[in-house]
Amino acid sequence: MSANFTVPRRTRRDYAYLAFSGGMMGAADVVPGVSGGTMAFILGVYEELIHTIKSFNIELVRLLLKGRILAALEHVNWKFIVALGGGLATAVLSLARLLSWLLEHHDVPLYAFFFGLVLASIVAISAHVHWKPSMIATLIAGTVGAYVIVGMVPRDMPHDPLTLFLSGAVAICAMILPGISGSFILLILGQYEFIINAVKELNIVALIPAAMGMAVGLMLFSRVLSWLLKHYHQVTVTLLIGFMIGSLRRIWPFKEVVTTRVDRHGDLVPATFQNVLPDWGSSVFWISLGLAVLGFMLISLLDHMQSRSNPLIRLFQRKP
Repeated sequence: MSANFTVPRRTRRDYAYLAFSGGMMGAADVVPGVSGGTMAFILGVYEELIHTIKSFNIELVRLLLKGRILAALEHVNWKFIVALGGGLATAVLSLARLLSWLLEHHDVPLYAFFFGLVLASIVAISAHVHWKPSMIATLIAGTVGAYVIVGMVPRDMPHDPLTLFLSGAVAICAMILPGISGSFILLILGQYEFIINAVKELNIVALIPAAMGMAVGLMLFSRVLSWLLKHYHQVTVTLLIGFMIGSLRRIWPFKEVVTTRVDRHGDLVPATFQNVLPDWGSSVFWISLGLAVLGFMLISLLDHMQSRSNPLIRLFQRKP
């Protein structure tokens, strides 16, 4: 690991929490509009994740060439990778079919649950920022940027290896940014349905170019994020909060179709949506509201377990 980051001592319970965090990241990454980076950020593993990715560098190659396998494993924080990555991979492989079915048949309650998750994370993280006028400007910039990106219209693109490689590289950069969904970037680039089907069918030939693009994008972008977090931590965190606020436009559960388009298979599919108010008397609204509250409380509790200072939970605690 980098000399600028110290790996904490962990118990079996800590590694179980890492696996759970990875599972939350994987579940979020499968749903267009929800960022796995958001889950990592609010579950307290984000900075270690960025530093761990950054540790795949020339020093690692040097250790491997010298045959120092154990030193190489320690250098890349392998226990963290196994726990978090195992939870993430398990969630993606096991939940891909379920989440695809929910998106097709029960998308409003599903997005309501994730809306609650993201909203709670905005509240929790904002409570730890030392706000200054310059940070307000950064917050607005992040919000506007994410708001514009998530409003883009999905496009039809070819699925050749080069396109899959480039799409994977761009998507992974978004995937590790809280608020901007890598899955939604794939949707904009016309690759989401193709890749999610490749995952479900274990189509290795289709997945290899995308995975290679993700690896390259991850190696490069993690270094940028690591530098920003080291030198401009509060400003960077504020920008990431803005990304999450802007992303709420995409995951607002209640929408109506504005325009449609014909996809590559000749099917008519929605192209643009308009956020609308819900039907307050419908059962779908009350189910969705309950799931949003559940998601909000879940993240608030998890944040309080990590920081002991979640603003919502502290409201209900008995003061000494």
